[in-house]
Amino acid sequence: MAMDKTFDAKSAEARIYAAWEASDAFKAGANKSRDETFTIMIPPPNVTGVLHVGHAFNNTLQDILIRWKRMQGYDTLWQPGQDHAGIATQLMVEKKLAADGLPKRAEMGRDAFLDKVWEWKAESGGTIIEQLKRLGASCDWSRNAFTMSGAPNAPEGEDGNFHDAVIKVFVKMYEDGLIYRGKRLVNWDPHFETAISDLEVENIEVDGHMWHFKYPLAGGATYTYVEKDEDGNVTLEEERDYISIATTRPETMLGDGAVAVHPSDERYAPIVGMLCEIPVGPKEQRRLIPIITDEYPDKDFGSGAVKITGAHDFNDYQVAKRGGIPMYSLMDTKGAMRADGRSYAEEAATAQAIANGEETFDEAKIAAMNLVPEEYRGLDRFEARTKVIADITAEGLAVMHEVTRTEKNDDGEKVEVTEVVPYVEAKKIMQPFGDRSKVVIEPALTDQWFVDTDKIVGPALDAVKNGDVTIMPESGEKVFYHWLENIEPWCISRQLWWGHQIPVWYGPATATGAIDDAGVVRIDASYEPGNNKVFCAATEAEIVTMAAAHYDLPVRVSTDEDDISDGDEVVLYRDPDVLDTWFSSGLWPFGTLGWPEQTDELAKYFPGDVLVTGQDILFFWVARMMMMAQAVEGENPFHTVYLHQLVRDEKGEKMSKTKGNVVDPLVVVDEFGADALRFTMAQMAAIGGVLKLSEDRIKGYRNFGTKLWNAFSFAEHYEIPNPGDAPMPEVSQTLNKWIIGETAKVRETVDQALTDYRFNDAANALYAFTWGKVCDWYLEFSKPILQGDDAAAKEETQKTLRWVLDQCLILLHPIKPFITEELWGLADSRAKMLVHADWPTYTSADLVDADADREMNWVINLIESVRSNRAQVHVPAGAKVPLLVQGLDAKGQSAWDNNQVLIQRLARIESLEAVTDFPKGCVTIPMDGGTFGIPLEGLIDVPSEIARLEKSLGKLGKELGGLRGRLKNPKFVESAPEEVIAETRENLRLREDEEAQLNAAIARLQELG
Repeated sequence: MAMDKTFDAKSAEARIYAAWEASDAFKAGANKSRDETFTIMIPPPNVTGVLHVGHAFNNTLQDILIRWKRMQGYDTLWQPGQDHAGIATQLMVEKKLAADGLPKRAEMGRDAFLDKVWEWKAESGGTIIEQLKRLGASCDWSRNAFTMSGAPNAPEGEDGNFHDAVIKVFVKMYEDGLIYRGKRLVNWDPHFETAISDLEVENIEVDGHMWHFKYPLAGGATYTYVEKDEDGNVTLEEERDYISIATTRPETMLGDGAVAVHPSDERYAPIVGMLCEIPVGPKEQRRLIPIITDEYPDKDFGSGAVKITGAHDFNDYQVAKRGGIPMYSLMDTKGAMRADGRSYAEEAATAQAIANGEETFDEAKIAAMNLVPEEYRGLDRFEARTKVIADITAEGLAVMHEVTRTEKNDDGEKVEVTEVVPYVEAKKIMQPFGDRSKVVIEPALTDQWFVDTDKIVGPALDAVKNGDVTIMPESGEKVFYHWLENIEPWCISRQLWWGHQIPVWYGPATATGAIDDAGVVRIDASYEPGNNKVFCAATEAEIVTMAAAHYDLPVRVSTDEDDISDGDEVVLYRDPDVLDTWFSSGLWPFGTLGWPEQTDELAKYFPGDVLVTGQDILFFWVARMMMMAQAVEGENPFHTVYLHQLVRDEKGEKMSKTKGNVVDPLVVVDEFGADALRFTMAQMAAIGGVLKLSEDRIKGYRNFGTKLWNAFSFAEHYEIPNPGDAPMPEVSQTLNKWIIGETAKVRETVDQALTDYRFNDAANALYAFTWGKVCDWYLEFSKPILQGDDAAAKEETQKTLRWVLDQCLILLHPIKPFITEELWGLADSRAKMLVHADWPTYTSADLVDADADREMNWVINLIESVRSNRAQVHVPAGAKVPLLVQGLDAKGQSAWDNNQVLIQRLARIESLEAVTDFPKGCVTIPMDGGTFGIPLEGLIDVPSEIARLEKSLGKLGKELGGLRGRLKNPKFVESAPEEVIAETRENLRLREDEEAQLNAAIARLQELG
């Protein structure tokens, strides 16, 4: 059957992928011919996810590796799966409930809500799987994993033991003293009412303000405030009865525990150790707080004095911890000012006693205290801010300054008016927002579960330092060390319903039982907030047994924290929180393989090999997988981490909906085919390079597919048999020896590039070989033989051409799987589909014929050089030109004689003449064994050509000036990313080469007058 004129990707890709799946081509161990394994664990996309360019890039690289290794006969596994994405999924389902007019989450209750989540997951949670298939991802989909599989409320079809693995790891780490519950400052999302990770916080620059306020010194004390310039000259000296601070969040002043200044700040030395008054709240209950020293304040920023509100700022939190300063929480879970607890008068009196050292405090005591005055209680935090500012200003405790402005008087004349107003700086500030909720994130001091990362970080650090795990590029190592050497406890609890509920139950601190007159046990239990007995186990049955042994009384469990009334049983209630999704995904490398069961898959595929992921989750996921694998299994989960950057638009700008520059990979696949997108992604993937995606580049690689298709059309046109799986032919023709040697060279280049994770080098080599060496030169050079009368040469060339085209398909398949599989299937018969074809192992040492290699590459170089030089000085394309030569040696002459007809036809050469000296204005072409020349006189309009080249030179000069200016600018060199600087230097080098060529061309033409 005749080939179609073109490859119709839209109709063919789905058909080809279905054939792969039907033949179980992707199953673990498929095409295995050796015992060595190769495992890649997919970075699990969120179950809510849809394919974006980051997924497309990341998964293309993984697929290239897995297809390559599968064809090499490795026992491969590319493990797919999805993360349950706690916040994202809960948000998605809550939105759907609202859209469907159903009760809200809180109204329907936890169990009913989780049923709805599972329903949504069954209907919509697999979207990204189908999208990855469209990209050509060859995962073992029969093993698709989910981080909530096997959860207690999971419906039929969601079986598995990932949930068991998560719970078992938590229990083990708790028993080993690696997990604890404590009160620390966390990112708090007031919309979802949960702690969130740093990765779920977007820091966005917004218009903000900095208010300056006076904190009066206690008892009306005063001091001499002195400011000096750099030379020590006094610029300001005045008596003050206050210390001024600046804040962007005045509402948090109510929770201040101290004011801090730098130890070397001489301005405030006289008042260090004194008390000052918080300038807000009922006057009679104003709290006095100490003025302390700490390294944190910046003397040169603002007034140099900062208020310390440990429960509402991460920097303040550290100062408070160092100084033993109480940290008062002011807000509830919704971001409103607290309205619970005792009266403000009582709380302020207690707080003052603590500040005076008259009363001790502990964490539980401080947490229970509400230092929000009654007039602010219940207000939204931003409403409270407005009221606090107004109240302080009305009392005269805002720092004032003079402002002069120009306005018109009653006569219409411009006059300057000076007035004293509160000192409020309008400035840009970085504000944290929840990436899902889009509300301002509040640092909050809450009780959470933490992993004591200090105890498990060591093996992960050692693995990279001693080379057991390689991070690529090397710059990733610095980031890795920075995070892990300064690691904080990892908050693993979330106040959500969708997720792995923490396997902890709380019982009373004490419980006693007595038999009443009716012979019934009556229990007296003492529940103390923050001090209840903790029980941790994987199942309720284990918990009941454990608690019954502890109390020596009957025990039951409840899901309701309020169900703790006395009765005939001790009541335990379960911690309502769920685990951070990063905790469960940290178990991905072994949890997907059946752990804690010691499965065959676990023994075979763990540890894995390479992890391909974005650099933004190096700490949040990669490092944590390493820590967890070492803590649980005592092994590194992989030996190589390949980190890539964000995929950006063609200008190098981050993609965003606001800019309108977002590229939808599925739209690209629809228009250009998956192969074109995949090849573009591979060609972009320089280690550490900027990933710029452009439509023009994608179009170019679609055209590359067309070029490959046309090569097979060429073979069909010449009626070359295509029996399939033909062996490498025995050859005698120089042309065929050469192309076989070139094939061996590119095979070695591709293997080495993929071994080194230099995907771009593999793509570039295959492009140059397939398009240049095969489709352009070999096909063109083979025409005279295929059209000639030498039957033996013709048959040899036919067999060589078919073999070479097969090698192109094999070597290109990992990057361009669809079109190569389609072309592979055109043969009369094949032993296997291309996806399982044997990867070649031939070498250049065996196949490169030195004489053939030298001759054919000499011919190609000469033709390309003649064409390039003709084009540079605008010799008419159709004009045949004379060619001159000096000092041509025997090998050069032989190469010319053997290929004269081809050279003259392809380079548009009229004749060759040997000369002693080249004439003026002659373009010279140095070659191995001789020098050729193209005499330009009479071929072109010299004056107009000089003018054109000088115009190009002038335009190029401006570009060079700009590039040199950037590189000479110290600010650019110091602040620009390394990859941007490297790209600028490379652009400069290329432009300088172009400048040299233009100058040389102009000089030649000027010789002609």
